[in-house]
Amino acid sequence: MRKNLKPKAYIYPLPVLIVGTYDEDGMPNAMNAAWGTVCDTAQVAICLSFGHKTVQNLLKTKAFTVAIADEKNVAAADYVGLVSGNKEPDKLAKTGWRIAKSEFVNAPVIENFPLVLECKLVSYDTDTEICIGEVVNVSADETIISDNGKIDVEKLQPLCYASEVRGYYTLGKKVGNAFSDGLKLK
Repeated sequence: MRKNLKPKAYIYPLPVLIVGTYDEDGMPNAMNAAWGTVCDTAQVAICLSFGHKTVQNLLKTKAFTVAIADEKNVAAADYVGLVSGNKEPDKLAKTGWRIAKSEFVNAPVIENFPLVLECKLVSYDTDTEICIGEVVNVSADETIISDNGKIDVEKLQPLCYASEVRGYYTLGKKVGNAFSDGLKLK
């Protein structure tokens, strides 16, 4: 039997994304964002409220990074979502994260995360609060790269967010093969 729930955008899994920027003085900042997705082969779209320090920074620098949060960094990832860069300018100091400057964009690479997308700002719509970024480089730790040179999701262990229960989860095991398993029904 099915049950009707109140209308809400239940899309699972929601990735836990850490969006990194520099302010006008070169101070790194990062925030936790769960409303993000791929919007083209080399573009990402993330819903970011205009009032965030991160948004003000990326509008000035025209650049940002997107780290895929993992289980090892769950507490620090949650912290940067709880604390505003507008109130705590050096909030990254408490995370213990190692910060490096991207070679490709004016934004910080958080080296503690095994996968970081380095992006140029394409657009930010103040009405929808949708940020579009062009991925100009993908920085991946060798520990998450498989023998065929691809990202191994099981090694990455990306965090997912479940908004209804306010919980963080990791992805499970592989259960099928895309563009293959459905051929049985053709």
